Amino acid sequence: LPGPPVTITPRPSKVILFLSDVYSPFDINNQLVQDGFAAAGFHVLGLDYFYGDLISKHEGASNEELMAWLAKSRTQADEALPKWIKAVKEIYGELSVSISTSLTRTSCVGYCFGAPYAMDLAATDEPLTAAFAHPAFLTKDHFSKLTKLLLLSCAETDSTFGPQNLYSAADVLSETKKRYHLQMFSGAQHRFATRADPADENAVWAKDESSRSIVGWFNRFSK
Repeated sequence: LPGPPVTITPRPSKVILFLSDVYSPFDINNQLVQDGFAAAGFHVLGLDYFYGDLISKHEGASNEELMAWLAKSRTQADEALPKWIKAVKEIYGELSVSISTSLTRTSCVGYCFGAPYAMDLAATDEPLTAAFAHPAFLTKDHFSKLTKLLLLSCAETDSTFGPQNLYSAADVLSETKKRYHLQMFSGAQHRFATRADPADENAVWAKDESSRSIVGWFNRFSK
């Protein structure tokens, strides 16, 4: 969605905030992931902080041009997310509610570019649970400031968040007594959870298992 969501009646019981990679929530691969979450019983809100200016429109651009696009997109996302969260709360109620109530339970998941925003939310009182897959731009502070339940779904080969990053994150999460679950898929590469090669059985299995794990994680704490 390029703008805040409109009122839905009746109110869904489970909502996922889908924070996409640089291809936007309208990319066919990301749409399929969102469809999978919807088929599992979630009302999915895909936030388009690129306003239609996704990275695929910049094929052939120089590195300098891509860095400028990235900086612009991060500024847009920084400005858009608070407005989105405000609108979601107005429509669906407070995001982080007791699992014993009948109100909407909201979770968030971030992929690559979207992972820091999922982690920012997970450091607040907003979502009930959080998850990310093949993240980018994460720092130690994202993990030390975590206040919510977190699932980490990672690739064995990933220049933006490789095994050493995962081990360091696990150390911080363990030392600070966070509640989390982590998984690393051997043979998987960055983007595996959204753009797996359909000819690669291992990649497809990793993609599907990542989605299943995220659904299971959210369902575990949304009942």
